[in-house]
Amino acid sequence: MKRLLFTLLSLGLLLQSPLLRAAGDMLTAPEAQAAVEAGKITLIDIRTPPEWRQTGVAKGALRINMHHPQGAQGFMAEVLQKVGGDKSAPIGLICRTGNRTTQVQKYLEAQGFTRVYNVKEGMAGSAAGPGWLRRGLPVEACARC
Repeated sequence: MKRLLFTLLSLGLLLQSPLLRAAGDMLTAPEAQAAVEAGKITLIDIRTPPEWRQTGVAKGALRINMHHPQGAQGFMAEVLQKVGGDKSAPIGLICRTGNRTTQVQKYLEAQGFTRVYNVKEGMAGSAAGPGWLRRGLPVEACARC
């Protein structure tokens, strides 16, 4: 519980920084799917294991729970490992409705990642679009998440 609180607090404090107020780059769900299929982006689903089990995960997405056991730094380190240590590698972030991805996008950019894209409509949809699921884009079951 302390680590979860630390992660949320860390991300909240980062949002107060004037450097993080600018909106980052966004992708629609179909754009993200096409980029994953073409091998041009690493798509990361930052939701929790119960959410992954409930809806499945976007096909080709990696799963990294933003509530990482080692806090914000552990999350960032795992993302960095998934992109081979390259902070300029293109990364797409997806969550349920785009709220958490907005926070995490800003956090990763503050840590020096330069090509972080937000699938703002998320899996379930938001004001940014209908979402991965309603668009009928492919998902992979995650029974052992």
